[in-house]
Amino acid sequence: MQAKNSSSSYGWVAIALHWIMAPAIIGTFILGWWMRQLSYYDPWYQRAPEIHKGVGIILLVFLLFRLAWRFANPSPASNPQTPNWQKFAATATHGLIYLLLLAIMVSGYLISTADGRPIDVFGIVSIPATLQGIPNQEDIAGSIHEILAWGLIGLVAAHVLAALKHHFIDRDGTLRRIIGIRVKGSTNDHSHVQTTLSTTK
Repeated sequence: MQAKNSSSSYGWVAIALHWIMAPAIIGTFILGWWMRQLSYYDPWYQRAPEIHKGVGIILLVFLLFRLAWRFANPSPASNPQTPNWQKFAATATHGLIYLLLLAIMVSGYLISTADGRPIDVFGIVSIPATLQGIPNQEDIAGSIHEILAWGLIGLVAAHVLAALKHHFIDRDGTLRRIIGIRVKGSTNDHSHVQTTLSTTK
């Protein structure tokens, strides 16, 4: 399986980035929601935010690489039978997801460094505080962070529903491409499906 995208399929790099980031983003959201319910004396009161911040920084690195890879490797062409409004909606949704992710990560950074302390990423690297002293920085960034996070989850839900529609209703192979399965011949012919993970085409 090729590393780069082609006009008809995703390469293994794009597929790997998608399936590494997707569960990590959802998991980080769930962790962020859960840790807000913890009391000061809970043993996870300090540990959960540390994990949340560390994973957030790692996801930022993955996001920047994914954006660079996307610009260098355009996505495969849409199915010709897909209506133009659906193509536009898919492009807009992807763009908004990337934009929200970036804004969420920046606001999270501003929350974590509002008091001047750096972010420790699992003892591997320390991210210094570069912006601080903004009036009510932690509260304002915190509100923005939460609102955008819920907005992101809403878009992700819409994205998942659209993918399921393409797979079960349209049967056009869209979902198979990001899973790493290539459809040969007709997009509706399930007998011609084979995994590209075992090929070098």
